[in-house]
Amino acid sequence: MGDITLRQAQDLMRKYYYERDSRRGLYATFTWLVEEVGELAEAILEKKRDKEAIEEEIADVLAWLLSLSNLLGIDAEEAFKKKYLNPEPPL
Repeated sequence: MGDITLRQAQDLMRKYYYERDSRRGLYATFTWLVEEVGELAEAILEKKRDKEAIEEEIADVLAWLLSLSNLLGIDAEEAFKKKYLNPEPPL
């Protein structure tokens, strides 16, 4: 499997889902993100802690976050760099 940058991942989400996300709207897309965060929480809190299930939910959360970023016109990679690559990272 090849490497992919956050920007490439965001571009991929735009290519495949931007039209559908635009029709769905910002609020509904945000709601899907929140639902996926809930599913991630459930996967983490399960007693057996299935790593594969957690990985899938992390991927889903990232995908929906990037879709939301696209709708808002935000470059997620640049936003991350701006906040976390400063000389003094926030606590």
